[in-house]
Amino acid sequence: MRRRQALAALAAAPAFARAQPAEGALERIRRRGSLVVGLYHDMPPFHSQGQGIDVELARALARQLGVGLSMLPFRADEDMADDLRNVVWKGHYLGWGPADVLLHVPLDPPLQRANPQVQIVAPYYRERVMLAFDCRRLPQVDTLAALHGHKIGAAGLSLAGWLMIGAEGGLLRDDLVARWPDGVAAAQALKAGELEAVAGLASELESVLSRDARFVLQPLPAPRAPRDGWAVACAVKKDSNDLAAALQQAMQSLQTSGRLKELFRERDVAWRL
Repeated sequence: MRRRQALAALAAAPAFARAQPAEGALERIRRRGSLVVGLYHDMPPFHSQGQGIDVELARALARQLGVGLSMLPFRADEDMADDLRNVVWKGHYLGWGPADVLLHVPLDPPLQRANPQVQIVAPYYRERVMLAFDCRRLPQVDTLAALHGHKIGAAGLSLAGWLMIGAEGGLLRDDLVARWPDGVAAAQALKAGELEAVAGLASELESVLSRDARFVLQPLPAPRAPRDGWAVACAVKKDSNDLAAALQQAMQSLQTSGRLKELFRERDVAWRL
């Protein structure tokens, strides 16, 4: 009897009461009034002490969406899957997160397949590994073997450091100084005359050296270095289709207007897409 009464009451209810559409991610953000953006700690020139390219990009995206910005800086975990879980689709076990969007995620099909809880959209830059050297002390570097006997720098826990350690069968291991926390610090040491060459990300090296004619910047001449580099993009939850579309449109608008390129130029980094 109770079941029949419940069904009768449901049938008599107004249609809008029976079928409430689920609130979309973009609608929720606009109701809240702010876009929560995950930013990697200690990733110059993209983010360091509240400043950098990704910080300005986050502000620009929030303006495009017509909302304020709330930044969620965090330290990278063991691997990218951990970061996507903590910052994008689940949240950290300590209680922070998730954000609405995480910046600086590689646009990588295997990464996307391994993390079906997210979608990676709106690419905004192409990164690559490069070599910088003092042309007064090293006039030309066609192969990494030419660096043997010279003092070279790289961040130890980085792709550039890994490539240099394994280069030429380990030929450069005794020449390599890998104590630097990132490529920016290594480039600063090169500029100060402490090193003769540095391997790092293009963004790191350019942000320090691109205006100084004493230094040559070129692709790292290593067979194992990704020839065309890799794109970095934004990650959102898998079901946040409205937010993904809005971010893609916002990024396209920033690119078309020239603002995206300008964000990189302000940090002396050449924008590549």
